Amino acid sequence: MALKSNQLTPNLTQLTKFGLMNAYLVREDDGFTLVDTTMGAARDLIAAATDAGAQIRRIAVTHGHGDHVGSVDQLREKLGPDVPFLVPEVDVQILAGDRSAVPGVQRGSWPKLKTSPDQLLQAGDRVGSLEVLATPGHTPGHIAFRDVRDNSLIIGDTFHSIGGLTVPSYFSLPFPLPWVGTCDRAQVLESAKSLAALEPSLAVVGHGPAVRDPQAAMAKAIATADQKA
Repeated sequence: MALKSNQLTPNLTQLTKFGLMNAYLVREDDGFTLVDTTMGAARDLIAAATDAGAQIRRIAVTHGHGDHVGSVDQLREKLGPDVPFLVPEVDVQILAGDRSAVPGVQRGSWPKLKTSPDQLLQAGDRVGSLEVLATPGHTPGHIAFRDVRDNSLIIGDTFHSIGGLTVPSYFSLPFPLPWVGTCDRAQVLESAKSLAALEPSLAVVGHGPAVRDPQAAMAKAIATADQKA
């Protein structure tokens, strides 16, 4: 199934599979950084980059759940080892099959990848124009990316926007799956607050549409989550 493509800014394109799972192409001088990969979508992700006029030069993920890393092995087969795979440092231990290495609850789908990471990401690292932000909670090593050019955020699953912007620290309809997969539901709320404090110009998430000028929506989502805590 082809991906739905939506160019959000001159530098950011959202790619959506099944109307539920998002990946993102971030334009850099040398081509695209692909952030997250959905599942079984390598051919379509590569085609989307080609259609947008450049090649995928690196693959970075916000966290290790299967709906975000599910195309990594296929991408490595098609793109080869010269396109590096960048993954949060904490989550990589679970992806390698060593769940005992990371304390706490590990909810959600954690596929064991064949592809070894080429770079382990920590807060403060830079991936082209993207600054790495630590946002643990949904997974132990979850990260977000801030584009320093326009203060847009690629949030992963610290929020979702299906049915309105929501923090997955509590059960909510119509889309409870991010809550089901959240490993530390108190910590994800603290990470949501840290992202809101950045006053982003645009918030894009793992599941759901982009939110422009999201400060009010983020504040509402956090206030609701606080009430549910």
